[in-house]
Amino acid sequence: MTQYHKQDVRRFLADYSAEHPEDVITIDRPVSDDQDATALIWNLADKGQHQMLHLKNVSGIGAEVVCNIFASRDRIARLLGSTADKLHEAYQARANKPFAPEVLESGPITEEIISGDDVDLHALPMLKHFDTDRAKYITSGIIIGEHPETGAGNLSYHRAMIHSKNSLATSLHSRGHLWRLMNMAKEKGRPMPVAMVIGGHPLFMIAASARLAFGEDERDVAGGLMGEPLQVVRTPKYGIRVPAHAEIVLEGVLNPEAHVEEGPFGEFTGYSSDRSTNNLFTVETIMRRRDAMLVSVAGGNSAEHLNLGRVPREAEVVEKLKARFPSITAVHYPSSGTHFHAYIAMNQTREGEARQVMLGLLGWDQYLKTVIVVDADVDITKDSEVLWALATHFQPHKDVVIIEGLPGNALDPSASGIGTTSRMGLDATRGPNFHGVRARISDEAMARAAALLKSAG
Repeated sequence: MTQYHKQDVRRFLADYSAEHPEDVITIDRPVSDDQDATALIWNLADKGQHQMLHLKNVSGIGAEVVCNIFASRDRIARLLGSTADKLHEAYQARANKPFAPEVLESGPITEEIISGDDVDLHALPMLKHFDTDRAKYITSGIIIGEHPETGAGNLSYHRAMIHSKNSLATSLHSRGHLWRLMNMAKEKGRPMPVAMVIGGHPLFMIAASARLAFGEDERDVAGGLMGEPLQVVRTPKYGIRVPAHAEIVLEGVLNPEAHVEEGPFGEFTGYSSDRSTNNLFTVETIMRRRDAMLVSVAGGNSAEHLNLGRVPREAEVVEKLKARFPSITAVHYPSSGTHFHAYIAMNQTREGEARQVMLGLLGWDQYLKTVIVVDADVDITKDSEVLWALATHFQPHKDVVIIEGLPGNALDPSASGIGTTSRMGLDATRGPNFHGVRARISDEAMARAAALLKSAG
């Protein structure tokens, strides 16, 4: 059996499947490239299950597919050597100790290099995710751009569909660092060299979601998460540093002047959306392994899509909030709220502290529209408990804070045409004058009940 490097997604797949076979579903039977992967994930989610999927026989793409990797917070925590209840601390502990990448001469990604007229993107393994999607989409594509003077990289996810034999239609985020780098190239009258990584180690993929200051490099964070420098090679034409153990890398340029049609595509809101920043990515080189797998990310409001985008953001926010407000015990972004809701549990020490915490988080995270604060004995990973706290502790006339006219998310279907939103904080803590004793069952009685049910089959 081939021994893959620890930074290889294949090594992760083999090791994790051996250690947690109950958490991986391998399907050998034929699966369609038209929505079947998404349908499998949705069927599992309807049962409260989020296993990783390894699809070995996908029609129409000539490659195995691995997907739903990030659907489980337990699985993400295991990647970081932790448990779900310590996920934020584990992520921050590693991310705060970055390593600069190690440049290699070659790696598995250099097994095949295709360039010039031989580039044909129709040969790439791609899936159609939703019936409402315009076409097959790359959902796991991480675009890497480098600062022309410092070489500092920016990594970010961008959906992409085929536009022509050698170009992709993709959509940059107009407030993002890659957009800023592209406009620097535009000011100099030239296209921007970039590389798109499709299929890297899961820790590299998580690092690509990190929120860093402009000029900081997510590849360094990837090294921190791995506990060693990320091994990279340089792309043939522009010398962009990409993971040496990736499955597929596309090298080329973004044209700042081109505007091409792209979308609709199922986004994290649960709605099929178009975007206004339709960019043209001309591919000049394809780097790939000879038997490249497709590491796909479920689109829409899947647990995988939401977790991948929010775990680094949650971890950063929790660290900063807890440093400022030690009374906070937990922060959670529920899947039910896409990226727009957050729950906070705290031991409120003085009147008004919950409001202060809500305002801090609403000001910090521009995705958020609603923050609910509850007491520390409420399990904020369960929507039902938060709604119970809201039902029994909350008075609308005095426990609501609403702020208007703040920057919102461009994909929010309820936001104004100019991209602003209102934000709301709900104080569902008991407060100093609350009278009531929470009904509870003793641990001994619960243990007896569990034993009785087990014996009853």
